[in-house]
Amino acid sequence: MNERVTVLRAARWVDIETGQVRTPAVIVVRGNRITGVDPAELPTDADVIDLGEVTLLPGLMDMEINLLIGGPDTPTGLPNPMHGVQDDPVYRTLRATMNARTTLHAGFTTVRNLGLMVKTGGYLLDVDLGRAIEQGWVEGPRIVGAGHAITPTGGHLDPTMFQRLAPHIMPLSVEEGRANGVPQVRESVRYQIKYGAEVIKISASGGVMSHGTVAGAQQYSDEELVAIVDEAHRAGVRVAAHAHGDAGIRACIAAGVDCIEHGSLASDDTIELMVERGTFLVPTSYLSEGLDVSKAAPALQQKAAEVFPRARETLRKAIRAGVKIACGTDAPAVPHGDNAKELWALVDRGMTPIQALRAATVTAADLLGVEDRGRLAPGLLADIIAVPGDPSIDITTVQDVRFVMKDGRIHKNITSV
Repeated sequence: MNERVTVLRAARWVDIETGQVRTPAVIVVRGNRITGVDPAELPTDADVIDLGEVTLLPGLMDMEINLLIGGPDTPTGLPNPMHGVQDDPVYRTLRATMNARTTLHAGFTTVRNLGLMVKTGGYLLDVDLGRAIEQGWVEGPRIVGAGHAITPTGGHLDPTMFQRLAPHIMPLSVEEGRANGVPQVRESVRYQIKYGAEVIKISASGGVMSHGTVAGAQQYSDEELVAIVDEAHRAGVRVAAHAHGDAGIRACIAAGVDCIEHGSLASDDTIELMVERGTFLVPTSYLSEGLDVSKAAPALQQKAAEVFPRARETLRKAIRAGVKIACGTDAPAVPHGDNAKELWALVDRGMTPIQALRAATVTAADLLGVEDRGRLAPGLLADIIAVPGDPSIDITTVQDVRFVMKDGRIHKNITSV
């Protein structure tokens, strides 16, 4: 069967590598790959789509999302804290299909699903959702799934700490991510990888939105962190660590963790260490504006009021220092579909619009260890979006995605709006 050939025409396209906006835009797609950008000659067998006065960009990437919570019945604010005990695995997966479509239509064609600990009987629901999307059963971005996050008993991401459940209400297994001590953390990592996890998510410090945890406190011991990283890296899998506190961040860097999520309270010395070691940061910075904590418990509101301003300043320092920063939202803490507001936050904290676009494209691809996406160039995957205006001048234009192509297939088209 002959592969479909499509030519996309538009007013402009963003050259992510050079940071230039080029005009006009003519991109040739054959099957699921880009085969030409502003070529001298066009194929004669192509379907031509003229998108008009828009700018073409590579598909964006969100490096911290949880598609299995939040969504249609929780459009704003914190997700229902009882999802962990009210949603069975089937309902949770159906919820995720809705969130996946919303995310794709917002222009995000690849995501890392950095899961929570949930009662699923050990099933890795994000991995299965990713398989269904890959096979074309449902719409959504490519998913690099973590399965279950790994956390100690009573740590951040332990759902009983979000919901203040009594003992024995929600028993969780090592397979579902609750792990204490070196033998258990090794077993939990092996289990997630066995059933398809492509990244390991751990809870290395306390959190802002969990009861009974101090946001800055280190949770796993140095020995446990080393064991987690050792198990993952020997299998060729990277490790992402939820870590707000400086001690936890430094312990993660020393253990070889690949990426710090949040990094809110990192000291100047720790920021320099991240630069030295090449550790990535996914700051999820728009949370400080976009997370509605008005209905949260007073103690959690107080933690947010203390941590969020410091987190914004930490990110400003990290940008100036040259830390490798990738875009991530922590949706649904920020509602699914509002993912592009994180790029606004990156610009507000000191990035140029082009730097923010790189955080959501080539830097995210580097974090994933892939070279087949993140730019508009021949040979790469045909992940292409269109926005009005010029995002190199006004980054908020990426919040108005008019066209989405993933793998050469059109999922959203300006002509049908």
